Amino acid sequence: MLKFKNANEAFHDLYWRIVRDGVDFAGTKALFNAGFYIENPALNDIKDSKAKRNWSVDYAEAEWQWYLSGDRNIKKLGELYGKVPAIWKRMADTDGNVNSNYGWQWQRNDQLKHVIRLLNDDPETRQAAISIYDAKEWDKYTYDTPCTYAVQFTILHGKLDMSVLMRSNDLWYGFCNDQYQFSNLQMYVAYQLNLPVGIYYHYAHNLHLYNDKLPEDKIRNFHI
Repeated sequence: MLKFKNANEAFHDLYWRIVRDGVDFAGTKALFNAGFYIENPALNDIKDSKAKRNWSVDYAEAEWQWYLSGDRNIKKLGELYGKVPAIWKRMADTDGNVNSNYGWQWQRNDQLKHVIRLLNDDPETRQAAISIYDAKEWDKYTYDTPCTYAVQFTILHGKLDMSVLMRSNDLWYGFCNDQYQFSNLQMYVAYQLNLPVGIYYHYAHNLHLYNDKLPEDKIRNFHI
């Protein structure tokens, strides 16, 4: 099982792993059933110069604040960040709402409060899970389909571990921003429980890079 010290190490390794071992799939290079651990989830900034990923922590933090608000309308993100990125405009419905605002998802039906209550009442519970992708809502996925199936929390060795299960994850944009949101969620729940943060486990059925984010042919044979 792959283990990384922090998010940047994970990004760097997985980028070149996809370049080297990924299969051609729907305009991407993809790894299937990719799972790995991040040992220090709080180290969640991405600073990878070799892959030339110019990741913005300012944007990621604005997205986190948007999630905390529970407001799934992209107008709120625009207020927090100063503008709405084009990708969210494409995903929004005619009213400006999106399904992929994970904060709105984990606050639905008080899922987040329920998880914290479960962990407080029974530190060995196996039921502390948040559901996001929901097949019962397929008819609502006209504009955007959530990429995350579920998030589950476990208290192990006196620390709060977390697992994120995804159907699809674009490493370049999706993983970099998603891991920031989910690691912050892990830290938030740990704080509510007065526990230290443990391991973050990330699983994607399809982990990919779009072809325009692949390096030039002359360095595609780079080895980790």
